[in-house]
Amino acid sequence: MSKPSQPHAVLVAIHTPRVTGEELESSLQELTRLVKTLGYTVVGQVRQKRSSDKFATVLGKGKLAELALWTGGTGKVAASFERTTNTAALKREAAASDAADASEEGESAETIEVSPTPVTQAQIVIVDCDLSPSQLTHLESAVGVPVLDRTGVIIEIFSRHARTRAARLQVEIARLNYLAPRLRDTGGGRERQSGGSRGKGAGETGLELDKRRIRDRMKELRAELASIGDEQQTRRARRENELTVALVGYTNAGKSSLMRAMTGIDVLVADKLFATLDTTIRPLYPETRPKVLMTDTVGFIKKLPHDLVASFKSTLDEAASASLLLIVVDASDPSFRSQLEVTRKVLAEVGAAGVPSLLVFNKQDRLGPEELASLKAECPDAVLLSTRSKEDVTALRERMMTYFEREMIDEEFCLPFTAQEVMGEIRARMRILSEEYTAEGLKIRVRSTPANLSLIKKRLTQ
Repeated sequence: MSKPSQPHAVLVAIHTPRVTGEELESSLQELTRLVKTLGYTVVGQVRQKRSSDKFATVLGKGKLAELALWTGGTGKVAASFERTTNTAALKREAAASDAADASEEGESAETIEVSPTPVTQAQIVIVDCDLSPSQLTHLESAVGVPVLDRTGVIIEIFSRHARTRAARLQVEIARLNYLAPRLRDTGGGRERQSGGSRGKGAGETGLELDKRRIRDRMKELRAELASIGDEQQTRRARRENELTVALVGYTNAGKSSLMRAMTGIDVLVADKLFATLDTTIRPLYPETRPKVLMTDTVGFIKKLPHDLVASFKSTLDEAASASLLLIVVDASDPSFRSQLEVTRKVLAEVGAAGVPSLLVFNKQDRLGPEELASLKAECPDAVLLSTRSKEDVTALRERMMTYFEREMIDEEFCLPFTAQEVMGEIRARMRILSEEYTAEGLKIRVRSTPANLSLIKKRLTQ
């Protein structure tokens, strides 16, 4: 049998009382896309209704055995792992497992889908929730293959897609933060090192040594990221008087496609989750007067690991300091409302909730006439577009400039011919309404923001 081009994965979902059936389906569909982005082919799913996802083996005994059929595992936790668990906890787990299995037997075929014996064997198990270190250990013991939880999948995707130094540092910090509590003492001669003077004292075990190295490495990474953050803050300060628009939204909503359409630059556009992690800043093209800078930012997702939000705070600060946010939404996605809710929640976390925003529904070309009419009625102030349509992109551009011009003021200046540098700044930063050459110099009428006008007045008095 030839080795498959892509390794196979089986998904595990726990249906708890606080999760609706629709939410479970949506989460599983999203996890399937995440796993495909990671390079795996999803060959099956194992689901179970349970009161909680905090049990030691996550699944009940029956479902654990079913999962083991997909991987070739024993379906049972090795005795060495069981002994590390509190006896009372094991009894509670066994009772809950029996109850869950009994409940499954009583349910109808429509509710529980019984999987046939798998033909294809999976090389990895992906669980659609966060696992504790002990849960991860118990599951891997039972199934005999590596196990990843949802956070582990997202961090792995981020690791592969990071390009710039800042993005790699941010992902590495999040990865080490995730890895530290999941380190295991695998033995193999990693004895306790002698410590103290003349070799006295117990010293550190190999596991303790690994954890200390991770802490030291994270300290180094944070120091380096802080220096890069200072540079980014300096660059933001230089753009203080510039008009900036930040593209924010759910992953794969089409932010990079819109960035390319609005600025003309060749950014990566791919039908993958988290294809863009690095911040890109470019002026609108053709250039406007005053100049407007557009920023593409990292996408959001449900259950986005807190460590990643914290690590990417320096990147997301671009959104907090923007003049206007374009919240990009995939209009063709049935779950766009919950995605929009996630976007607003993350924006609030990074301090960008108070920034003026404009809702942009992308991919309207995938909607029918009735769906379009319903969406317009639901969100009358939103912009509906397709990045493939030049007319739609132009209309968004005009909407943005109309918004900015509401805050602008008309002003007239008389510039002497010697003020060539100031004249250059005016042409670069402001919209020129009229200009007339006189014997004393250039009489020019402009439209711009109060901050830019104040800056020019200050330059003229110097």
